[in-house]
Amino acid sequence: MLGKNTLRKFVTAMNAVAVLTVYSMVALAVPGDVTGEITVSGQVTVNGQSAVSNSTIVSGSSVATGAASSATVNLGKAGRVELLENTNATINFSPNGIVVIASSGKVRVANAAGVAMTVTTKDATLIADAGQANNFLVEIECSHTHVDTTSGTVTLREGSSDRQIAAGTSATAGRMEQQGCEPCLRPGSAPPLRFAGWPWLILLGAGAAGAAILLGSRKTDTTIGGGTIVVSPTR
Repeated sequence: MLGKNTLRKFVTAMNAVAVLTVYSMVALAVPGDVTGEITVSGQVTVNGQSAVSNSTIVSGSSVATGAASSATVNLGKAGRVELLENTNATINFSPNGIVVIASSGKVRVANAAGVAMTVTTKDATLIADAGQANNFLVEIECSHTHVDTTSGTVTLREGSSDRQIAAGTSATAGRMEQQGCEPCLRPGSAPPLRFAGWPWLILLGAGAAGAAILLGSRKTDTTIGGGTIVVSPTR
């Protein structure tokens, strides 16, 4: 009996040691709170509170910039997120990934190789190539989202469709003709002008005919009564 009890206690103790060892390894593998540093210019808020430069920002924070203002969130070796004026975005990050959810404005992001980077807008999801360093600008307009890739490769995912946006190129997702949106001034991004059928042609024709009549009448006025005027010598 004594031998069996001793053996049972030994096995129980070894199991306890094994469990503690496993939990210790898991705890060491999980990273602590990851923080970033924010630099601001102008009016910037973090989670609704005014932000100052060189302050700490945690994952999940919402950042908003005002007119003529900007903010840069430095995430160390992972990368950085820059919010230009009139931008609203939520930034989530870890040592291995950065996720930005932007509702308005312009966001420029950069990630290091090995770090996943994703920017989500109302129109599309921009996914950086995690195998290399990337740098790209995302601009959210009323009717669409525009992306410019400076370096690396970005995948623009719109619904079930994917497009590769290589360095030096750009792409647009959304509905350019959406009603109630101001025209975008970006070259080549505005929808083509459309003429409303025959009335436009009639108006153009009438305008051309009127111009021809006006020019013709001016020419006639200059030639009527023409000829050389002879001045009689004084007697």
